[in-house]
Amino acid sequence: MKKIIFIAFIILATTLEVNAQQFKVITSVESIVPNGVGRSRIVNTMEEKDYKEYTSTQTDEDNTRNKSDRGEIRVKNYEETKLLNFYNIGGIRFQNIAANDTMITSMIDTMIKDGWALAFVTSAVESAGKGDNNGIFITRYIFKK
Repeated sequence: MKKIIFIAFIILATTLEVNAQQFKVITSVESIVPNGVGRSRIVNTMEEKDYKEYTSTQTDEDNTRNKSDRGEIRVKNYEETKLLNFYNIGGIRFQNIAANDTMITSMIDTMIKDGWALAFVTSAVESAGKGDNNGIFITRYIFKK
């Protein structure tokens, strides 16, 4: 009886999937600067970093400033896919938005073909406020597998 239970346990253990998940963030930045002078891109990092290497803990006893070197944090290996700006000299350009949608769809399709699942999408618009003609529309696509 003990042998049967042991063998069943071994078979079960070898067929279970590991529950660890991986996540990947890809960001699109689309310029909302008038006259088409901004830059729009999809950015996909090709490096992995451990955030713990650049993290400090603040306590009542030790509130030493985080002295991580910005140069070590910076990622130098990444893909940069060109997108079109939302505006051109004539104003908002819907053809550019449609082109960006096609590029982003292609990126999502490729990630799914590579075994990733789109888990979350979050976006925001940045502008300094009234009278500010500069800004970006940023979207983060969070994938998991």
